[in-house]
Amino acid sequence: MQMLSWKKLMLQATGKSARTTLWLLRIILPISLLVRLLDYFGTLAWLAGFLDPLFVNMGLPGSTAIVFITSIFLPLYAPLAIITSLPITLRELTILALMCQISHNLPVESAIQAKTGTSFWSMTLLRITMSIVVGVLLNLILPAEMGLPLFARGSVTAVTSIGALLILWLKGSLQIALLILVIVFLLNLFYSMLEAYRLIPGLSRAIEPLLAFFGLPRSTAFLWLIGYIVGLAYGGALMIDQMKEGRVTRSEASLLNHHLAVSHSVLEDNLLFVALGVSLWWILAVRFTIAFAVVWLRRFWLNLRSPRVTF
Repeated sequence: MQMLSWKKLMLQATGKSARTTLWLLRIILPISLLVRLLDYFGTLAWLAGFLDPLFVNMGLPGSTAIVFITSIFLPLYAPLAIITSLPITLRELTILALMCQISHNLPVESAIQAKTGTSFWSMTLLRITMSIVVGVLLNLILPAEMGLPLFARGSVTAVTSIGALLILWLKGSLQIALLILVIVFLLNLFYSMLEAYRLIPGLSRAIEPLLAFFGLPRSTAFLWLIGYIVGLAYGGALMIDQMKEGRVTRSEASLLNHHLAVSHSVLEDNLLFVALGVSLWWILAVRFTIAFAVVWLRRFWLNLRSPRVTF
């Protein structure tokens, strides 16, 4: 097998990363500016007072509701930009990180899963419900004092004018743009290497014991790996192809969809929040536990309805 040059792999990853980053920034930067303006004019304070009774059960101030709501409709980079505009603790960031990782970009990702035979609304309801459950549980078990996130400055600078607000927004935007560019580039380079050297099939075989633990069929190994590396969008497209080719049945795809709904794209999702100071181990432990529980409960329910069903 002829080895592809590092130069070619780097060029491929750089070009794709630049396009992806520009596309993301067109979404993220206006949203982050809007959030800063809402904060400046007191809208976030009003929202905090209105939603505080609900979010207090998750250990969060009401003002963070806009982060969770944004995550539901947009990719994770959008709520990430809002988070770095808010004065929150590491404990609050950890709870928000897990909630947003489970429920983000739902209109797109649930629609993709629907194309593989799983109900759009069942996937959406599952993810929102599990996000709230995770928020409540983390509020009960996380240490009371966890310090400040890496992006925190210790004290919040008072913004007394629109000009000062714009300067703070520009500084934060440059930091976010650099973070996105680096993470997207590393992910593209990693995936290009896996494809170039045909490592994905071997990795799929190696993870079969892990899939058995999660209650997933062996036939879903390749799709599970893709879902964990590049997320539901690419994973869903490949799942459609494999279903058409008869490699994965509808029931097997449904089980995998329930797992990936609450735990997918762990490289990109984790890098984003670990870069802000969230513990990688908290993220992995929670997402793996939830994914484990969701699939085995799903299997238990299906066996009650149809005892002859096997996977």
